[in-house]
Amino acid sequence: MIKKTILALSIAASGAAFAQVSVTIDAAKPGPVISKNIYGQFAEHLGTGIYEGMWVGTDSKIPNTKGWRNDVVGALKDMHVPLVRWPGGCFADEYHWRDGVGPRAQRPVKVNTNWGGVEESNAVGTHEFFDLAELLGAEVYVNGNLGTGSAQEMSEWVEYMTSDSKSTLAEMRRKNGRDKPWKVDYFAVGNEAWGCGGEMSPEHYTQLYKTTTAFLKAPPANRPKFIASGGNDSDTKWTDSLSKVKSNISGISFHYYTIPTGVWEKKGAATGFAEDQWISTMKNTLKMDDFIRKNTEVMDKNDPQKKIGFLVDEWGTWYDVEPGTNAGFLYQQNSLRDAVVAALNFNIFHAHADRVRMTNIAQMVNVLQAMILTDKDKMLLTPTYHAYKMYVPFQDATSLPLTISNNGAYSMGKTTVPQVSASAAKAKDGKIYVALVNTNPNKPVDVTVNLSGAKAGKLNGQVLTAAAMDAHNTFANPEAVKPAPFSATASGGKVVVKLPAKSVVVAAVE
Repeated sequence: MIKKTILALSIAASGAAFAQVSVTIDAAKPGPVISKNIYGQFAEHLGTGIYEGMWVGTDSKIPNTKGWRNDVVGALKDMHVPLVRWPGGCFADEYHWRDGVGPRAQRPVKVNTNWGGVEESNAVGTHEFFDLAELLGAEVYVNGNLGTGSAQEMSEWVEYMTSDSKSTLAEMRRKNGRDKPWKVDYFAVGNEAWGCGGEMSPEHYTQLYKTTTAFLKAPPANRPKFIASGGNDSDTKWTDSLSKVKSNISGISFHYYTIPTGVWEKKGAATGFAEDQWISTMKNTLKMDDFIRKNTEVMDKNDPQKKIGFLVDEWGTWYDVEPGTNAGFLYQQNSLRDAVVAALNFNIFHAHADRVRMTNIAQMVNVLQAMILTDKDKMLLTPTYHAYKMYVPFQDATSLPLTISNNGAYSMGKTTVPQVSASAAKAKDGKIYVALVNTNPNKPVDVTVNLSGAKAGKLNGQVLTAAAMDAHNTFANPEAVKPAPFSATASGGKVVVKLPAKSVVVAAVE
């Protein structure tokens, strides 16, 4: 019954007279390329995000390749994961890379003081991480330890990973099973230096960054792009200080999490929430646009040539943990609300593609706004996973400018947000794709899509929605929320569609 309702709602209206909102795409004026790495992922040593969720070891009865479970890797490949950030997060600033190389049985067992106080076996280290990246066909983003480490430790790690010489470190890598050096695409100096990474000031960290990167050497053909640890929320002081650095910097990181209540101590539940927390989540996640704008305005003054990227390498929803789970594991359910949040952020990132060249949602499996949830040998795909997969055509697509006129307002009490969000791009397959989001959980909206500079014939794609705001997939019902086919026919160069309540649509102009 629900599926029939979804399909009925996705059918186009027959005339422009019913349109409440107009989206006009200018196909003749291509904008910046939307980097595929805007769809990057993040895997931290946190809870069951790596161990159990992805890594089961080579002796596990769960089918695996080099210790990584085949079902999870297969699903992530289907989602076209372009890049993975590892090993943290807060964990990165207590991680010593030498603990994670050599025979696994001989690696030291540590305590993960950031996340649950559990034992860290170091079974997943450098070699295992690169195995995962190669299985996914993904680029790598390695986060170095500035908090409890040193410039020497990081420089030796970079040499271990990238050197093709006969140095002691390169020979150690070969002894540990890897002959040729790996390609290290990005290397970050620390994480959240303002908080768990050392509680530093922007000025102090900036000097440490410059000093550290001066010693990070690699062969010219295999030199990582270096990333600085930036600010969070509305703080632009970090961006101001770091965007004045003149060398050895390709990006400045930024973190922002969407919390329904806006109160850290009592964030709100992942499911079973009322509509006031739906709209507050929408309002809070849309702050991302303002945060990016304010930071990039600072960067435009200090770096007018736009050599430095603004990298949102931690973002997503953060709720109270699921009842009965370890509070330090950050395990939360994932609902249709999360998929809508993801799509809103994608559209924001696309609009700032000239500066936003990477983002990394937190996190890939079993942690915060996860793509995948697992329970022993079982696995399910979350609504957020489906949103990512629907947006695959936007990876490395050329953004197209658009305007939204006569946009409706979704309001509850004193809170109001725009009803429709949209983005458009010309993908590598030559087709134009449009993404539409309806933030209103109660009412559909008629949207007219106007395409100037190109002819519109038929709109084909997918729609993601459900009857309940907190609809989610469970191990008993893993396909309760999944995309359905979507199509609409153009008339006079325009496509008029009825966008279902609380929905995400991604479609190609045929």
